[in-house]
Amino acid sequence: FMAAPKSVGEFLVGGVVQETNSSRFLVFNPKTAELLGQHQVRISQELPKEEWVEQDPNEIIQSVFECIEKTCEQLSELNIDISNIKAIGISNQRETTLVWDRLTGEPLYNAIAWLDLRTQSTVEKLSKKIPGNNNFVKSKTGLPLSTYFSAVKLRWLLDNVETVQRAVKERRALFGTVDSWLIWNLTGGAEGGVHCTDVTNASRTMLFNIHSLEWDKELCDFFEIPMNILPNVCSSSEIYGQMKAGSLEGVPISGCLGDQSAALVGQLCFQEGQAKNTYGAGCFLLCNTGRKCVFSDHGLVTTVAYKLGKNKPACYALEGSVAIAGEVIRWLKDNLGIIESSEEIEELAKEAGTSYGCYFIPAFSGLYAPHWDSSARGIICGLTQFTNKSHIAFAALEAVCFQTREILDAMNRDCGIPLSHLQVDGKMTKNKILMQLQADILRIPVMKPTVADTTALGAAMAAGAAEGVGVWSLKPEDLSAVVMERIEPQINAMESDTRYSTWKKATQKSMGWITTQTLESTVSPAFSSLPLGFFIVSSLLMLIGARYISGMP
Repeated sequence: FMAAPKSVGEFLVGGVVQETNSSRFLVFNPKTAELLGQHQVRISQELPKEEWVEQDPNEIIQSVFECIEKTCEQLSELNIDISNIKAIGISNQRETTLVWDRLTGEPLYNAIAWLDLRTQSTVEKLSKKIPGNNNFVKSKTGLPLSTYFSAVKLRWLLDNVETVQRAVKERRALFGTVDSWLIWNLTGGAEGGVHCTDVTNASRTMLFNIHSLEWDKELCDFFEIPMNILPNVCSSSEIYGQMKAGSLEGVPISGCLGDQSAALVGQLCFQEGQAKNTYGAGCFLLCNTGRKCVFSDHGLVTTVAYKLGKNKPACYALEGSVAIAGEVIRWLKDNLGIIESSEEIEELAKEAGTSYGCYFIPAFSGLYAPHWDSSARGIICGLTQFTNKSHIAFAALEAVCFQTREILDAMNRDCGIPLSHLQVDGKMTKNKILMQLQADILRIPVMKPTVADTTALGAAMAAGAAEGVGVWSLKPEDLSAVVMERIEPQINAMESDTRYSTWKKATQKSMGWITTQTLESTVSPAFSSLPLGFFIVSSLLMLIGARYISGMP
């Protein structure tokens, strides 16, 4: 897959991947990028209220410790010496927001997940404070004001959680995204843990200036966030600290990338114009724009792609984010019960061979790029008496592909040069029906690498290449091409375009569904997702009925 200099000995590098639904630890040979061992642990989500998505921070860190220990046991059984592991890289779900006590190490509240929508009213209030002619939030951060990013989640914690308020007042509180929480705990926690993040994760908080690569005082003042709780910002490839416990005690943690940046690195998208799409809980299409910050006119965000060393330049990316991709399969399994395992959806969809005119808009957390409509909600439309669960399964897979096409269209318009193919990765790419549908709907080939976990690989590459570690060469001459499977489009362009235009019509119907925050908070949960018109008509009918009963004209 890739070669490193001959002088590199039998060193190994580990990569942590902490994602929305699981944690993993994988160990690679940096000479060949061969995967030698891995372990995965599922983690749960908590849904305390409608539209709230939380996770237990202790479950997150324990799952990572467990993955590391189990992988080390596995390697020892294979007679692989774990003392050869010279570095560990971290990659993580981004935007998920944590606050903890630096003295006790205890979380002060659950982690608020990136998918969470509780901050809708916070976003509405803040958007009124931004001058119409100077959107300084977007120009400094590259991000739209949205429930997606960390600053509004942190603002909610500061406004609503007394333990957080008290800890901030007493200067005990630390804020971080998942990478910061992991690094702090792995390097000792309350006993001297390192409180840091990297530029890729910092660029997803809405508090970070992507031009100066520093926390921005004007942004912190705007969100009313105290700067003393923020982590120190580092590059994506440097030694942050050493493991303080377990089988890998003393091993440096020297790579840190948000999961989408890690996949970009793992797919070797180091050249301007190279792009990849990752199919995880959500879908994330990143296009490397090199050292230039390219701002989108079509609903994409500008983000830091990576900075592979203290003294190396930062590279940027245009990103299109889809909130719900793999998460729609989890929903079909856990909420509707029409499949028993994620793998079953492929069989069901194959059985149908078509959605039979059924369209699924999985806007469970509103719509992200290119619409940025947090008031949108999920709909399934085009149903007939003939529609069955196989058609809904097929429509769910199509939904992932249509959302990706919306983003690719926006990216092509922003970049001016249409992508000739799309590199893909992530768990969902195992689904052959999905990959063929994606090629058909995009009308360009889809390129799937033979390395299954490019996210872990990217984190390991950043860690192994760090100054002071130096066991993984990132020089172009030492990196050979990624071996790819190529999936060609098979349907004609007209059919693809017709299906896509119907999908866009359905998307319009999902938008503007939740009309006011007041309505959400005053209506009982059973009725909270009904449109405002329903209540107006109901009220009129009740009024007419009352007049009729009382004999009024």
